Amino acid sequence: MAPSGSRSSSVGRVKIATFNINNVNKRLPNLLQWLRAAKPDIVCLQELKAEQRKFPEQALHDAGYNAAWVGQKTWNGVAILARKRSLIVTQTKLPGDADDQQARYIEAAIGGILVGCVYAPNGNPQPGPKFDDKISWMKRLNRHAGKLLASGAPVVIAGDFNVAPTALDIYPTKSWNEDALIQPESRRAYAKLLGQGWTDAVRALHPDQRVYTFWTYWRNRFERDDGLRLDHLLVSPELASRLFAAGVDRAVRAREGASDHAPAWIVLKAPSPR
Repeated sequence: MAPSGSRSSSVGRVKIATFNINNVNKRLPNLLQWLRAAKPDIVCLQELKAEQRKFPEQALHDAGYNAAWVGQKTWNGVAILARKRSLIVTQTKLPGDADDQQARYIEAAIGGILVGCVYAPNGNPQPGPKFDDKISWMKRLNRHAGKLLASGAPVVIAGDFNVAPTALDIYPTKSWNEDALIQPESRRAYAKLLGQGWTDAVRALHPDQRVYTFWTYWRNRFERDDGLRLDHLLVSPELASRLFAAGVDRAVRAREGASDHAPAWIVLKAPSPR
């Protein structure tokens, strides 16, 4: 795996990251520290836990990032940050359900790349209404992702999908067997995205490694590296051909007051001259 905190310093390369921040105001110092060290060009944030007017726009602007976000009091919330780049917002909710009031999707065009930021429902407890909502939401994501793919545009869909896609994406255990994150229906919904033609960028570059992005706070799961890979970056075919590096900044999870997730990231090479 590429080094934790790897920077994209070469001309023309773009570093894109996703980070479930688990309360953006509470963990703002950690977020700013990571941004200074890692210098991602584009960041998708999830689980802001901040209503719209309480998003820390000024602090992020001072750190060199423009932002677009959909906030929500107490839970949910998604944002896209762009370092020294402008954003053109194209969606502020996942299409397909006019009654959906949960802040779980935002999409923006940044420097010639369309970026969709995802915070999929957890789905627990299952079976039950919350799991049904999760699968329904994933079906909507599949429909929208299919349209994005058909457009031919360079697209990244990044975020917390709340799915550990395969057995390689969860530490060896039976304790999660009833959890919504690893149910066959959840995994099938994710696999259908890949079946459309999307590339799971981290897995593509690390096909045989146990790469985790989430560790619960309890029972020393992080210290034991008992994790799950829930945070993914899916890239369209044109961007898949430009994949240069990918990794997880695991050390961020070890900091005091950290989120229970760590940032996952990819680096894209410059497009080939036409």
